[in-house]
Amino acid sequence: MAPRVSRESEAPPGGYDKEKGMLAMKLRKAWNIAVLAGLFLGVGNGGCSRDHIEAINLANEGDRQVAVNVEGAIQSYERARQLDASNHRIIYKLSRAYEKKEDWEKMASVLAQATQQAPEFANYWFKRGYALARMAQAGDKDKFNEAKVPLQECIKRDPNYAECYHWLAVCLEWTDDAQAALDNYTKAIEHNPEEPYFYPDPASLYVTYKMYAEAEQILKEGVRMVPATEDTRDNIYEMQVLLFQVCQAKNDMAGMVAAAEAAQQLGQDAHPESWFLVGSTYAKMDPPQKEKAVRMLNSFTKRACRSAKAAQFKEQCETAASLLQQLGGTG
Repeated sequence: MAPRVSRESEAPPGGYDKEKGMLAMKLRKAWNIAVLAGLFLGVGNGGCSRDHIEAINLANEGDRQVAVNVEGAIQSYERARQLDASNHRIIYKLSRAYEKKEDWEKMASVLAQATQQAPEFANYWFKRGYALARMAQAGDKDKFNEAKVPLQECIKRDPNYAECYHWLAVCLEWTDDAQAALDNYTKAIEHNPEEPYFYPDPASLYVTYKMYAEAEQILKEGVRMVPATEDTRDNIYEMQVLLFQVCQAKNDMAGMVAAAEAAQQLGQDAHPESWFLVGSTYAKMDPPQKEKAVRMLNSFTKRACRSAKAAQFKEQCETAASLLQQLGGTG
C-alpha cells in the first residue's frame, strides 16, 4: 500500500498554498512600501532640484544686473541664497555686490558664511579680511584686530596671495606693530611687484620713522616695476610725491625737482596741487627758476584757488600768492 499523504501537505491542483501565499503577500507589501517611499523621495528631490535650478537662474539674473543696478542684483542674489543656502558661490557673488556698493559690514557678514561653507577658498578669507579692514578705516578701529584673523587664514590657505600680506600689514601698522607691518608689506611686493598700490604704504611708514634710504629704495623700485598706465597713474603720482618728501628730508634739491616734475606730469588737472608742488620747488631753487615758478604757480592758482576747491587748498593758495609776490608774478 502506498504511504498515506497527510492532509496538511496536500494541495489540490490549482489550489491555495498557505505558506507560499503568506510569502507572496509579504513581498507585495514590501514592494508597495518601496514604491511609495520612492515616490515620496522623488517628490522631495524634485523640490530640492527645482530650488537649486531657480537659485542658479536668480544668480545669473544678478550677474546681468550688477554692472548697472547693484540693488537689483543684491535682491536677486539674496533670493537665490534663500533657495540654496549651501551654494557658497552664490554667497560670494552677493558679497561682491555689497563690495561694489561699499557696504563693508554686509560684505563681511555674508563672507563669514562663505568661509564656513568653503574654508579652502583663500579668496573668501581675503575678501572678509579686506571688508573688516575697510570698516576699520571708516572709523571702527577695533576691526583692524578682527581683520587679522581671516587675512592670516588666507595666507595659510594660499601663501602666494599677495593682497593678503598687504592688508595684513595695513592692520598691523594700525595696531602699532610697525616691524611686522613692514615685513608683510615687503612680502606682498615680493609676491606681486607690479601691483601699484603696494608701494606707497610701506614707503610712508619708512618716512614716518625717518628711514629715508629704505623709503627711497622702495619708491624707486615701485616707479621702475609698475607699468605706467591710466589705471596706475594715481599710484605712481603718490610714489613721486613721497619721493619728493624723501629728497626734501635729505636736502636733495635735484631729487626734489625731478620728483616734483614727474608728479606734475602725472597729476595734471586730477591733482591741481601738483602744479603748486613743482612751482614752489622752482621758486626755492638757488637761483630760483623764476619764469617756470611763476607759470606753474599761476596755473595752480587758476585751477585750485579760483575754483570750488579753494577751501581744500587754503594753505597752498596763501603760500602761492606770497611766492608770486616775491617773484613779481601776477599773484
